[in-house]
Amino acid sequence: MKSKNMKELKNKNTGDPDTTTAAILRAALELGEELGFEGLTVEGIAARSGIAKTTIYRRWANVGAIVMDAFLADVTRLAPIQVRSTARESFTASMLLLARAYRGRLGKILRPLLGRAQMDENLREAVRTRWVEPRRQVAREIVRRGIQSGELRPGLDPDVVLDALYGPFYHRLLVPFNNGAISDRFIDALVDTVFGGLEPGGAKALGGKKTGGRGRKRGRV
Repeated sequence: MKSKNMKELKNKNTGDPDTTTAAILRAALELGEELGFEGLTVEGIAARSGIAKTTIYRRWANVGAIVMDAFLADVTRLAPIQVRSTARESFTASMLLLARAYRGRLGKILRPLLGRAQMDENLREAVRTRWVEPRRQVAREIVRRGIQSGELRPGLDPDVVLDALYGPFYHRLLVPFNNGAISDRFIDALVDTVFGGLEPGGAKALGGKKTGGRGRKRGRV
């Protein structure tokens, strides 16, 4: 049981900073899964982890900051960005890992975390600088290498490519609708669909549409 794991951590806690941090973050994830983000308190995390509130407040300003660190630690462990021999292989592997992680407790925690970030500027900045941008920097390089190798057609904007890949992914995570699961099958279909327009062969299929779109002088909405 989860509570048993926490008791074992309490018994092993000897004041080591890494052990203390691990106990606090694990408690935050466990309680977040059990109670939801809104039910989390520093008092609850302290009780579950066996770490004094004063120690927790010395490390984090609020519950949101604790949850952010707990989320980052888990997502980095469970779903690091994969760098494979091709861009397609890299994004397929990376997105499959992320989908599997988000189907579990990380997804339950991320939804309210992102919601809270819309109203908390400090949390929003932490999401941007500590999670989104570091991962996008690695992903942009994957796109650039794909362009340089000829796997992807020239002239692509790496940020637009990432938006095309991950936009539908996070749409499914955050917006409930029928048949909207982030399944492995969905990831495979999403990568196939997006790469159909990114690869050189896909550019030929889009050739007629490109001319037609630019040819409209009026009536754009």
